[in-house]
Amino acid sequence: MSTENEGAGTPEQPPAGASGPHAALPGPPPRPAALPPGQPAAPAPPPAPPASSYPPPSPYHPAPPAPAPVPQGPPPPAPGFASEAAAPPAPPEPGASPEPYPGDPGGAEPAAPWAAVPPPPPPPRRRAGLLAAVVVATLVAGGIGGGVGYLVADADDSPPAVNAPLGRDGDEAPVARPPDSVAGIAEAALPSVVTIEAGTEAEGSTGTGFVYDEEGHILTNNHVVASGANGGTVTATFSDGESYEAEIVGRAEGYDVAVLRILDLQGRELEPLPMGDSDAVAVGDATIAIGAPFGLSGTVTTGIVSAKDRPLASSDGQSGSSSYMNALQTDASINPGNSGGPLLNADGAVIGINSAIRSTSGGMGEAGSIGLGFAIPINQATRVAQDLIETGEPVYAIIGASVDSGDGSVEGAHIVESTTNGSDPLTPGGPADQAGLQPGDVITRFGDVVIDSSPTLVSQIWTYQPGDRVEVTYLRDGEERTTTLTLGERVGD
Repeated sequence: MSTENEGAGTPEQPPAGASGPHAALPGPPPRPAALPPGQPAAPAPPPAPPASSYPPPSPYHPAPPAPAPVPQGPPPPAPGFASEAAAPPAPPEPGASPEPYPGDPGGAEPAAPWAAVPPPPPPPRRRAGLLAAVVVATLVAGGIGGGVGYLVADADDSPPAVNAPLGRDGDEAPVARPPDSVAGIAEAALPSVVTIEAGTEAEGSTGTGFVYDEEGHILTNNHVVASGANGGTVTATFSDGESYEAEIVGRAEGYDVAVLRILDLQGRELEPLPMGDSDAVAVGDATIAIGAPFGLSGTVTTGIVSAKDRPLASSDGQSGSSSYMNALQTDASINPGNSGGPLLNADGAVIGINSAIRSTSGGMGEAGSIGLGFAIPINQATRVAQDLIETGEPVYAIIGASVDSGDGSVEGAHIVESTTNGSDPLTPGGPADQAGLQPGDVITRFGDVVIDSSPTLVSQIWTYQPGDRVEVTYLRDGEERTTTLTLGERVGD
């Protein structure tokens, strides 16, 4: 598909039977009374059996097994999530040209070859606890491979969103923490982080967002609020439990970024989180993630920047379109419900929006963190947010070419020879056409980044802005060539 047709994207209960505090140890037995002189001692009674409460139960012992559940089939995946259990699509007929895929400035392939499972029938009413799991993540570069992070939320069993109190009851003053400690950073940031609930009577989702400015704008993921668009409702709940209605200012499906605005602040003064510089982060830098994993609002986890510039394609599992990011990778624990929340640096500044995880759930049960979380770099996210606030529409850089990953014989983004919908592989007069690229060329480097697939190319293109000039290396008939193109633009999804 032409680069003018980029598209979009969107992914516990605590264990039962946990033991309580340690029981108090029993005291020593009472000393027997003294006998009168000359009176023989009574025979000692037989030893009593040990009391069942001693030794005290340990909270570290496994809980007794729960009653066996009634056998039943596996629950259907909730709306909005792809399933690895779906059968892969049939391969194209021999000799047929691959259809360019929607969702990218180069017509790149979707996040994964697995088809999304159709959503189950909507429940009779929206449950507030339905989680917006982090989107399905397909790693397309960096040596991790092309596995799919399968994420699912059970509409019937998900816990409701919980706003954890930030202080302790009673008159005892909390112990002060240094402002630059994790506790100090969390204390400063939590009042500016919100739990978002969006949806209709038929479906809903829960995620996270954070205060972007004093005018009431909230920054989050598109896949968190998509169910609240087109007639749905959106609410934002702060750490003190106060909830406010919000409207969707704009959504960028391809970037997976959205901006909300609180409709009536009712005199509340907002403190925007400070924005950091995602280009300045280094692998090994400390990270702090804040969000509402599995509905547990105000959860803080820590880690490091594990990698930079991780090309990632993600899908909401419903629309069939994809979003692309050149992500920051972190091992801070990120779970379903963290989507849209801030990833902070050691100074408490936002360096990314938590958006996706890689999971090993294999399509069975709920997915969770295995230390592979991904965030949209904040430099890109704020640029997109400003476009959404000013015009309500996202702006995408494009090269004007339809690409796929070819037959695998050469790593790179392959400009297709023809398209199934009859469109031109190269937009006449577009950036790629003017730079001298042709159908059949394989783009192997974009700027200073090696391109190993079409999603990698898309992720890289979207780090630039329309009008930027970029050097492109490509192969034609096995010969390496170089050209320079000026990126075009497309407005809207």
